[in-house]
Amino acid sequence: MSEVYADRRVRLRDRSAAAGSPAALVSRPANVRYLAGAAPAGAVLLVGPEPGTDVLLRPTATGAEPADGRLDELLRQQILPTGGGDPAVLAVDLARRSGADALAVEEHDLTVARHRAMGSVSPGLPLTDLACAVEQLRIVKDEDEIACLRIAAEIADQALGELLESILVGRTERHLALELERRLVDHGADGVAFPTSVATGPHSGRRGHRPTDRRVEEGDFLSVCLGADYRGYRCEIGRTFVIGTTPADWQIELYELVFAAQRAGRESLAPGAGYRDVDRAARQILDAAGHAETAVPLTGHGVGLEIDEDPQLSPSAMGKLDACVPVTVEPGVHLPGRGGVRIDDTLVVRQEADGGPELLTITTKELLAL
Repeated sequence: MSEVYADRRVRLRDRSAAAGSPAALVSRPANVRYLAGAAPAGAVLLVGPEPGTDVLLRPTATGAEPADGRLDELLRQQILPTGGGDPAVLAVDLARRSGADALAVEEHDLTVARHRAMGSVSPGLPLTDLACAVEQLRIVKDEDEIACLRIAAEIADQALGELLESILVGRTERHLALELERRLVDHGADGVAFPTSVATGPHSGRRGHRPTDRRVEEGDFLSVCLGADYRGYRCEIGRTFVIGTTPADWQIELYELVFAAQRAGRESLAPGAGYRDVDRAARQILDAAGHAETAVPLTGHGVGLEIDEDPQLSPSAMGKLDACVPVTVEPGVHLPGRGGVRIDDTLVVRQEADGGPELLTITTKELLAL
């Protein structure tokens, strides 16, 4: 894997140099993880002006390696003594001494105070904005990254499938969420990708609903959204069911509407498709049925080392999809006081010649009565 991380750092160095800064300082943990293999607490990564000058600066080692990933064994490390100062500030001085005449930094990850401290160390070294250069590199995944996402999806499918076989009536949202999270770990997840959402009755269909002590009742819609973290890579799945009885007509109608929107979004995933076009494909079905005000604000987003990363599939998003980009497609409608439906899958954009979008989360999307 050392070659993979080295190649990623070369691509960042080239991009930074083309923008006028021969060196770059990466401080955002997910970006450090992407370029170095792991992100020890408090570490920053200096991508130097020449190959072989990259260095990871980190506070005194605690003896425990990071939980996610494994550090590139060929990457030089500089471990600071206790009380040795801020690694980012020391990295600025190191960049100056390595011959860099400008240093690109992740301004979106820095506090004003930290940026000022970095600038005060080497006033003759301009600090420029690296912006979201690393996040942009992370959008297209290699097959090893996709393999991790595929396993994460399998784990989430297993956990959800087992829950559907248990008795649900009378149990609280909070209890079901905790059980799902335990099952994720039991099946091999390193942890949860995000806090599990279980929403029943009038809560169902809400995006990001936090579980409460409301108990599952007969006739409820039950919306579940969960995800697994496997080797640092995160996926998600969301499904909606009816509890204990034949679905009411309004539930069937609403479910079929959201399912049609979700299918349209999935089918629009292709290299070259605009981010906003994917959103529009799903959203126009909901809008036409009178749910413009009750639909979720975006149709999907990228996944990877973070659960919500670029690209954003929203009405105002700019850009086009590439092959090997994993995204969610998750339209939903929530009717205040009644409940609603969310259907959420993780897929990988593929060329039509390769079979089109690869569906990673395969739990049935049939409207089941549990």
